[in-house]
Amino acid sequence: MVAERAREAGIRVVAVGFTGNTDPTLADHVDVFEMVHLGQLSKCIKFMKANTADSVVFAGAINKPKAMDIRPDLLAAKLLFKLKGKGDDAILSTVLDVFESHGLNVGDPLEFVPGLATPEGALTSRQPTRDDLEDLRFAWPKAKAIGEMDIGQSLLVKAGIVLAVEGPEGTDAAILRAGELSSKGCVLCKVYKPGQDMRIDRPAAGLNTVRSMIEAGGTCIGIEAGRSIFFEQDEAVALAEKHGVSIIGLSSEILGLGS
Repeated sequence: MVAERAREAGIRVVAVGFTGNTDPTLADHVDVFEMVHLGQLSKCIKFMKANTADSVVFAGAINKPKAMDIRPDLLAAKLLFKLKGKGDDAILSTVLDVFESHGLNVGDPLEFVPGLATPEGALTSRQPTRDDLEDLRFAWPKAKAIGEMDIGQSLLVKAGIVLAVEGPEGTDAAILRAGELSSKGCVLCKVYKPGQDMRIDRPAAGLNTVRSMIEAGGTCIGIEAGRSIFFEQDEAVALAEKHGVSIIGLSSEILGLGS
């Protein structure tokens, strides 16, 4: 979707996908495409430079358990060796620095597609219930805390009990794990991690998030407004409406928690 919007704006799109993570049909929506393995950092940079790219935008998800089997090239291996931590923020910030050191400006995806930003307030006609909002208020500061520790972006909560904390498995798997512990009624709270670089790994939700919540018997998706990306918003909202799931763009003000 980011690539399509960029092309609509007249921008030539040179795309790199990752084997086992990127849908190969992305090639149909860009000008030039190359599939590489995770860890082939030099190949990514050489491909972009060879195709006269001057800016880079990161969009889409990486399967983190699969990423643990990374086979780094020499450049990536040097990067990993120098890291002081192995969390998302430490790795991704270093990757950004490497791209920029090779003359590639790293941009924020929402600069290209501001319409993908999650709006504040209810996206569905079904409003979160009082219990949903209580759980979101309970979850918000805790989700911020695990984000600050670079653990994850999401919590699943029911009746003031944390059912699942997002780890390397990702949001959808965390939702399904929560569903195994609670028959119905959990809420998802997904937030921007304090201090996170806005150019990479923004919190995101979309059609698959709604599908996972339906399968888990969840009742409400709360995701931080303005700082997150909501893909396929119209389709996701329509599906949520059909199954009685509410979606709300969160802020501390909406939750009555102050700034």
